[in-house]
Amino acid sequence: MNKIIYKELIAFHPGYYIKDLIDELGMTQDELAKRLGSSGKNISDLINGKCNLSDEMALKLSIVFGTTIDMWLNLNKTFISKKLEIEKRILEDEQCELIKYIDYNFGVNLKLVKQARKSTEKVRELQKYFKVSSLDVLKRHDFLVQCRTAVAQIQDINVINANAWIQTAINIGNNIDVDDFNIKKLKSILPDIRKMTTQSPDIFYPELKSKLASCGVALVLLPNLKNCGVNGAVKWISKEKVILAINDRRKYADTFWFSLFHELGHVLQQRVKILIISEENDILEQDELMQRLEEDADSFSQNMLIPESNYNEFVKQHTQFSKYDIVNFAKSIDIHPGIVLGRLQKENYISYKTTLNSLKTKYHVVQL
Repeated sequence: MNKIIYKELIAFHPGYYIKDLIDELGMTQDELAKRLGSSGKNISDLINGKCNLSDEMALKLSIVFGTTIDMWLNLNKTFISKKLEIEKRILEDEQCELIKYIDYNFGVNLKLVKQARKSTEKVRELQKYFKVSSLDVLKRHDFLVQCRTAVAQIQDINVINANAWIQTAINIGNNIDVDDFNIKKLKSILPDIRKMTTQSPDIFYPELKSKLASCGVALVLLPNLKNCGVNGAVKWISKEKVILAINDRRKYADTFWFSLFHELGHVLQQRVKILIISEENDILEQDELMQRLEEDADSFSQNMLIPESNYNEFVKQHTQFSKYDIVNFAKSIDIHPGIVLGRLQKENYISYKTTLNSLKTKYHVVQL
C-alpha cells in the first residue's frame, strides 16, 4: 500500500507520487523501469509501497523527472515519520484496553503521573513512568514479578498491577539518597527501630526513614494497589544501596511492623542479585531457595518483635488472654500491644473476631 490511513493520520509512500507522475506523463511502470535501469518488479513494489526508497533510486528519480534529490528523500523521510506515528497510535489504542486494569489515580495521587482524561494520554504517561515501550510488558509473568503460570486464578489484572507496584517502588527508591550500605550499622539500629512501635507514625516515620538511609536502605512506603497482591519487596540497586518497599495493606500497626521487619530480614540476607517479593495470594513462583528466604524472614520478624523466650513463657502462663494480660506483657517487653494480639491471633490463641481488637491501632503513614 502506498497510502496508509488511520483515523485522521495519513502517510503517503514516495511510490504514491511516482504513480501520479507516470499517470500524468502517460508512462507505464515497465517503461519507467527501463528508464531507471531497474526491473519491472522493483518499480511495481516501489509504486505500491512494498519496498523502501533507496538513496540510489532517489538519485535516478530526480534525473528522470527533473526534480531534486532532496524532494524524494524528504518525501521518504516524511512517510517513515508519519508511518511510525500511525504505528504508535495503533499501539496506544490497543493498550487503552489495559488502562481498565490499572488504577491510574494511584499514580496521580502520588504525583508520579499527570492528570489525564483520555486513555491515550494515560497510556503515554504510564509508558514514560514505567519505562516500557508498551504496557503489554506489564502482562509478562516473567517481567519483575515471577508469577506462577500454571495457577488458574492468576489473571492479567493481577500480573499487571503486581509489576506496576514493584516498578513504582523501584522508581521512587532510585530517587532516595542513602549512605553506602553498612550491615553492621543496620543491625545496631534494629533495637531502636523496634522501640518505635509504641510511637505514632508522624513521630517515628521520619526518623525511621532517616536511620535506614544512614545504613544504605531506601525505605519506600506505598499505598496498597488493588489487585496487585504484593506486600513488600527488596531490590538491590548496587552493593551499596538497597530499596525496601512495603505497602500500607490493612493499615494496622501489627501488620506494618511485621512487614517492615520481614523485609529487613531479607535485606540482612544480602541476596544482591535477587528481587525478593513478599505477597499474600500465593501467586509467585518460589523455588526452594525463595521459600527458605521467606521462612527465615518470617522467623526474623517474629522474633525481633516478640522474643521467642518471652513469648513462650507468656503463653505458658495463660489459658485465656485478657486485655490486661496483653497490655502488661506488651509493656514488659516495650512493644505495641496490638503486635502481641496479632501474634496470638495468627497462632489461633485468640479469634480474629474479638473485642480485644480495640488494642490494634490503624496507621496513616504518608510517603515523604
